[in-house]
Amino acid sequence: MSLHSSIQQSSDAMGELFIWTDVDPAHELDFNRWYDREHMQERAAIAGFRWSRRYHSTTCPRPYLALYRTESLKVFTSDTYRQAFTKQTEWSVRNFSRMHNTQRRVAAVTLVYGAGTGAGISLLCLGSIARAEQALKLCGNLGQAAEGILSAKILTPDPALSTPLPSENTSERVLEPYLIIDATRTSEAHKAAAAIAKQLGLREDACHTFDLLWDLQASDL
Repeated sequence: MSLHSSIQQSSDAMGELFIWTDVDPAHELDFNRWYDREHMQERAAIAGFRWSRRYHSTTCPRPYLALYRTESLKVFTSDTYRQAFTKQTEWSVRNFSRMHNTQRRVAAVTLVYGAGTGAGISLLCLGSIARAEQALKLCGNLGQAAEGILSAKILTPDPALSTPLPSENTSERVLEPYLIIDATRTSEAHKAAAAIAKQLGLREDACHTFDLLWDLQASDL
């Protein structure tokens, strides 16, 4: 795997669709059924998508995270993706309306450490590109920061492609970069992210830990 020495922001960079949300508890069961029985497969099947992944947190007030990797950011301007985004199923429309405080980002991916998918991740909100560049340099020592660290990446949202969903408060919207650390245990992912947060002068509550619910590879369809 080729790692980068600077933050990727070009349209040729690998892309990732990032959906971080809360959901109305009264409809949480249907929300999970929709994701697991329809939405994950729909997105993974779009030309140019590589995989879909879902995560859940028991501590974060925005507990659900979905990530979708694409070959490049250009996939999000393709006719196939546009059709999928603008022609949602009735089940999708119902569940989008039940989502709260949602962040939808289309981001360029910078691979900064290792390889592999762990049992959980830690998500560190970086606040700015300057901090993302600092975080990139710090990630070279991730293997020493905690046990079982597998990989890390930085996601840099593209302003033009990161169209907000209706449940996001656009008056408070910040398109900040994220560091995502994969590890064999969520406690170790958090430990590594918290160490980087401290070095960057960020509060520890900028870190959020998620368990992997499941992974769907486009090649499996």
